[in-house]
Amino acid sequence: MPQQMILFFVSIAFSLVVWGVVTTRYIWPELSARPPADALKPILVLHSFRFIGLSFMVPGVVAPDLPSGFAHGAAYGDIVAAALALISLLLLPSAAGVAATWIFSIFGTADLLNAFYQANRGGLLAGQLGAAFFLPTLIVPLLMITHVVGFRILLKYRRESWAGQSSVRVDGLTN
Repeated sequence: MPQQMILFFVSIAFSLVVWGVVTTRYIWPELSARPPADALKPILVLHSFRFIGLSFMVPGVVAPDLPSGFAHGAAYGDIVAAALALISLLLLPSAAGVAATWIFSIFGTADLLNAFYQANRGGLLAGQLGAAFFLPTLIVPLLMITHVVGFRILLKYRRESWAGQSSVRVDGLTN
């Protein structure tokens, strides 16, 4: 394995650890004190910035030999995920918003996993990412962790908790 790939994977691992600590200590305690729809909104806002994945298709930002299967899949998957996040954000706390958030969460997670698969399949080398190197090493671990947090919020509550019970909090206590 080339040294650049070892450094790439070490960067991703460190980012997962650091974002995990930040989430455990700061993000989850704040979100768990909110009603479910309110807890999901900051996650959806964060994922609305996934349009930045379009940078994988910008010449000069990435190397010309960046595997196209990875570049196109990551770019278009990210823009769809960003749009789904915005739609979910607009529709919450309605039942349609909960459904849209489920769709976003499933698609968004699958998109990130597909990007890793396509990168491996296409033989991506870390240097081919160019200026976009920070996306999979800094941003994607945060996105994966916030997807897990989002699923935790979605799974914890049945549909009845969303409609008419705004005082129900994610940690199960009431206001």
